[in-house]
Amino acid sequence: MSKFQLKNFLKAGYEMILVFLQFFIIILHFFKWEFIPEKQIIQVTPFSYFVGFLIIIIALIILLVAIKDLGRNLSPFPRPIKNSNLVTKGIYRFTRHPMYYSLIFISFGVFITKLSIYYLFLSTNLILIIKFKIDLEEQYLKNKFKNYLLYKNEVKY
Repeated sequence: MSKFQLKNFLKAGYEMILVFLQFFIIILHFFKWEFIPEKQIIQVTPFSYFVGFLIIIIALIILLVAIKDLGRNLSPFPRPIKNSNLVTKGIYRFTRHPMYYSLIFISFGVFITKLSIYYLFLSTNLILIIKFKIDLEEQYLKNKFKNYLLYKNEVKY
């Protein structure tokens, strides 16, 4: 295996790990583990529950709009698919990564409804994984689309 092949193999493995961890952490939001104590940071109130639920609903709507706007360009992997286009219309006029940010806000909304250390841990780790995924995806987009840097300068987040 040449140095180039090894580098590509390791990069593909890194992508797979990021995608796996992202989905794994998202799935963990839906399971209650008996062996993990759900120690609350502060007591959940009807107001905090409502705010968390509202954040989840708004983030879900943004996620669905982003999926619709991406269309056939949708992929869970940071590497753009072969015949993809750079999407800069719709919600992508306002933010470069609305799906990733929506996932973070959904996770944060779940944390607000539970106010437990476990969900804070999940949200924090999801933020880190998505940050690594965004960094990698932006490298790919910069290399694939000549006008990506212009788009990145126009749309800051």
